Amino acid sequence: MTAVEPAHDAAANLRLVGMSEAPSVFSRIVSGEIPTTLLAETDRVIAFADINPQAPVHLLVVPKTGEYRDVVALAAGDPSLLAEMVEVASSLAQEHAGGDFRLVFNTGETAGQTVFHVHAHVLGGSLQEGSLGGA
Repeated sequence: MTAVEPAHDAAANLRLVGMSEAPSVFSRIVSGEIPTTLLAETDRVIAFADINPQAPVHLLVVPKTGEYRDVVALAAGDPSLLAEMVEVASSLAQEHAGGDFRLVFNTGETAGQTVFHVHAHVLGGSLQEGSLGGA
């Protein structure tokens, strides 16, 4: 087996894990560079409607930090932030979907993750068992 030489610069390290140096779309929303209508905000989390809804109610809960790529990294690195995201999701579901909701974290490209800044999809509104988003 051939050893792989470690990358010695930050940009190369980011490429190795599939990340880019550019801020994610969610980091740009958090910073105010991309405008959105916030549905909820805490010191560490924001929430807004998904621009490509996959269910009658489709909201996103996003931590303000871009430190965590996915929910696995978040759970290991800051479980209290993960709990806060779930709390915000529950509150939003109460307000927008009568309290019933599906909470989805896509983890990895082949699981449908397209933005590598951890975020939760809050889905609601007459979802059927066996459907992913109600379509």
